[in-house]
Amino acid sequence: MLQLISEGNELSFRRLYDYYSEMVYNTAMGFVGDVKYAEEITQDVFTKAYRNAGSFKGNSSVKTWLYRITVNTSLNQINKNKRHRYSGLEDIEKIEYDHPGILLENKENAKTLQLAINALAETQKTAFVLSFVEGLPRQEVADIMETSLKAVESLLQRAKGNLRTKLEKMYPYRRKK
Repeated sequence: MLQLISEGNELSFRRLYDYYSEMVYNTAMGFVGDVKYAEEITQDVFTKAYRNAGSFKGNSSVKTWLYRITVNTSLNQINKNKRHRYSGLEDIEKIEYDHPGILLENKENAKTLQLAINALAETQKTAFVLSFVEGLPRQEVADIMETSLKAVESLLQRAKGNLRTKLEKMYPYRRKK
């Protein structure tokens, strides 16, 4: 399919977009938590996929390739806006959190969690989002991140610990269960 796209086949590109656009959007939302930016990232990902279809080597699946592009594009967007949007938890009101999997009554908690996730180191954030938000198997996360399964497990343990610490500071009145 990517070979056809690299040759300018619009139908193949439309099929790629139709099949993977929801995955790309949801992954971007898991990183940025903002509809506007998730839509922008989705457009950027498919623009990059279209431009680079001919350079796809087939060392991974198309899905894994698109996840890599999505993760990198999402992290670049966060870094680009870090000083303005994700500088800290005080910016919670600025995020328009509208992930499709979040119920209305949980959106405020989701905003807070999103900001805590964005405070993680990039590798921890990537492993956490792909594993717990996207629900991908750990081996697929390792493939996307181009690292070992053991490294992903370690990143997830550190991410959970860091999130726990940050959220306990934010919600000191909630008891551990």
